[in-house]
Amino acid sequence: MDIKEQNQFKFPKFQELIIHEDDNLIVINKPPFIASLDAREGGEVNILRLAKKYHPDAQVCHRLDKDTSGVLLIAKNPETYRSMSIEFEKRRVNKIYHAIIGGTHVFEDLTVDLPILNQGNKNVTIDRYNGKPSETIFNSIRYFKHFTLVECKPITGRMHQIRIHLATQHAAIVGDAMYKGKPVYLSQIKKRGYTLSKDQEEQPIMKRFALHSKSVSFKLNDKEYSFEAEYPKDFATLLKQLEKFDA
Repeated sequence: MDIKEQNQFKFPKFQELIIHEDDNLIVINKPPFIASLDAREGGEVNILRLAKKYHPDAQVCHRLDKDTSGVLLIAKNPETYRSMSIEFEKRRVNKIYHAIIGGTHVFEDLTVDLPILNQGNKNVTIDRYNGKPSETIFNSIRYFKHFTLVECKPITGRMHQIRIHLATQHAAIVGDAMYKGKPVYLSQIKKRGYTLSKDQEEQPIMKRFALHSKSVSFKLNDKEYSFEAEYPKDFATLLKQLEKFDA
């Protein structure tokens, strides 16, 4: 990613990310390439820091991987943060993600319930004896010749849960190198008429793994909430190219 692109993602205007705000909550469509919370080294811009500049008491209620885009809930006061923490803990928050995976896979309410062990340092593995119970439900939404758009519903909230559960089905997310997911290049799907000048190196259509937090619904203070986030530009572009050349 060049510097210009990096800056564009690292310093979004926080107000432009907001899809809902009231007295207790800020809901944003998180852009990719920006962490949800402070990294240990603490140097880079992250959502928590941007949120605190906007509203000093802001607390991020859950976490999305740095490369994952989509709905993210931010509490504006300690009471809301506590209430939301309980909702997440009791698994009463309904989260839906969309992923583009390699291969054609027909998932109809496929439940993957393989236990996940967090080995620290962002490494997780499937471990039937020492892992924590983990469950995700998958449904295929759209089929292409070589790819599938999938709806992922995590029941638990383990680190990398959707990514590793899909990988166990030989259906790794496009571009997710950690789980053997390969990026998509235009030359690969557009067989005819694709040319690249000699000194040019082809870039993947999407420079991250294709995972987006599409919607979140929950109950707070006896009120029902439901939020949906549009696909970011890179995810929408990849889908558009697949529709054009791989349908």
